[in-house]
Amino acid sequence: MTAAPSKPVPPARRPNIVLITLDTTRADRMGFLGSDRGLTPNLDALARQAAVFSRAYAQVPLTGPSHATIFTGTYPQFSHVNYMGDPLDKNLPFLPDILHANGYRTAAFVGALVLDPKKLASGFDRGFDVYDAGFHRRRPGEDHYHSLERRGEEVVSRALAWLSKKPAGPFFLWIHLYDPHDPYSPPEPFKTRFQSNPYDGEIAYTDSVVESLLSGLKTRGLFDGTLIAVMADHGEAFGEHGESHHGIFLYDETIHVPLLFKLPGRHAARKVEARVGLVDVTPSILEAVNLPVPETVQGKSLLSFMTSDPATKKKSSELDLQRPAYAESSYGHLSFGWSTLRALRTGKYLYVEAPERELYDQSVDPLATHNMAPDSRAVADTAAAQVGGFYKDTKGGSGTRQDLNMEQAESLHALGYMSSDSGSAGDQDNHGGPDPKQKIAIANLLYEALVDVENDRFAEAAPILEQVLKQEPNTPTAYLQLGRAYMALKDYQKAVAPLQTLVDKRPEDAYAHYELGCALVKTGHWTEASPHFEAAVSQMSTSAMMHFYLALVYQRTSRSDEAVTAFEDALRLDPGHFPANLLLGRMLVTEQKAIDALPYLRMAAKLRPDAIDAHRSLADAYSQLGRQEDANREINEAERLRSQGGSRLGTPTDDPVGATNQR
Repeated sequence: MTAAPSKPVPPARRPNIVLITLDTTRADRMGFLGSDRGLTPNLDALARQAAVFSRAYAQVPLTGPSHATIFTGTYPQFSHVNYMGDPLDKNLPFLPDILHANGYRTAAFVGALVLDPKKLASGFDRGFDVYDAGFHRRRPGEDHYHSLERRGEEVVSRALAWLSKKPAGPFFLWIHLYDPHDPYSPPEPFKTRFQSNPYDGEIAYTDSVVESLLSGLKTRGLFDGTLIAVMADHGEAFGEHGESHHGIFLYDETIHVPLLFKLPGRHAARKVEARVGLVDVTPSILEAVNLPVPETVQGKSLLSFMTSDPATKKKSSELDLQRPAYAESSYGHLSFGWSTLRALRTGKYLYVEAPERELYDQSVDPLATHNMAPDSRAVADTAAAQVGGFYKDTKGGSGTRQDLNMEQAESLHALGYMSSDSGSAGDQDNHGGPDPKQKIAIANLLYEALVDVENDRFAEAAPILEQVLKQEPNTPTAYLQLGRAYMALKDYQKAVAPLQTLVDKRPEDAYAHYELGCALVKTGHWTEASPHFEAAVSQMSTSAMMHFYLALVYQRTSRSDEAVTAFEDALRLDPGHFPANLLLGRMLVTEQKAIDALPYLRMAAKLRPDAIDAHRSLADAYSQLGRQEDANREINEAERLRSQGGSRLGTPTDDPVGATNQR
């Protein structure tokens, strides 16, 4: 659709925009939506100055895809952002990019790795002057809040620091608060106050963080004239339909979301009962700041619901108060090979397209507990036709799904999500499979196991993973994590079987070959490990780590020339790879090629000056060359480090592929 502005507004006079996304926040926890739990006094106060949409729905119950819907105004079947890690196509309309092109200073401050454009949200930084992310997988000794996510108060502190620099011109500020997402661990005093319900504690804490942001706007004189939009990306399930957490099912607990807009200069409350979607956010903001809405945007502006201005009130007839709200989830399909789910909320009904289709009359069954589909076939048939027609009408061109790389898959597992590895991911037209309703307990178990693995509880994870695989053999992630759990428990022989099965199921998976190769090495089968590392290198030729481990195997199996080449390949990709520099240098010294070894050993000593082995190997090289004074210097340094309790390999740095990341 195209919505031309009523009259041009100079960029300098356009209002500032603050968009706040609350991760994993249920609508029924909001006081302004009827909750009596007292969790959100600050959001409730904001709602008293805003238009509140009481029947707002997410289009996908997952963070990345839902934010893609928010910022592009398109449905997931159009954007092809169906899962975390799916890249945002540069040709899609993108709210920050549109605003930036029209004179806005743009900044994003996000709360977790899942929205880091260098990790799982490729393309989300388009149009931003500042995109504050910088997350990484948890390292030994690190806590969750200094690696995978950061507390909301830190996110807001960074955002207010940016605001204090007084960016020239109007600004667009996006704040993403991840705190309500599990693990539910609110800080004090919320931890003690909500000890029996830590999720509610996270909601209350997040509400207090929103207040600190709003107070920051007020003290800077920015609150009144700023358009403020607040919404959740999706909700959270606590077993209402068998699901724990979110991602697969499309019931209200994960799809019904809070949504409110405070317009510039307006302070009157308004409650809107129309059914709307997060897909409507971008066109609403663009119309509110008098910018045209791109034709490819599929959502509809909600501005006519927020104002009584004659110029916009007449547009209300364009929006049917009972218009349908669409949602879908491919999570179960991509991760397990189960059926994709699609839902349509239309009239008084919620219809879910599934192998066992579902129909609920939400006027009398708001919790969706009684499936009417078997007894109301005519209504179900009509709804099914509507879902099919809507999907067809809003579907974009055919897209090619890109496999997640190793780091992306690892990042998802660290957050408790499965990677899209069921084998169904590459077939864009096949959405069939078993009904997730019959399988949801497996997803819950695997989630529990992934959390255990991330927190190094391998003994607890292993039996759960065995149970998952007994019930659902088509789960590559479970084979991978089971193999890893046994490796961590030093039960290397047990690790071989699940990893061998993983390789058999996914022969094109470089990381599967790598993990199996590691297990075979640990059981002393170096020769058998060789082809798996070779396969890993052939499929991930740009990975220094893969070349490094292949070099180790070649070295151990007396394939010296091939080992040298593999070490050199690793260093060509990552010259700062400490272990490769050290071991290649040491190998060349052993082969009486000290002059060739020196550059590598010097680099190793430079990378880790406190590494005893680097200095000892340098001493050997200098001795071989007859440079005894240099040799003595290195021997003395090695002895000094040893006497001070230093380690043979020194202190690992944060280089992307180094000893800290090696198993």
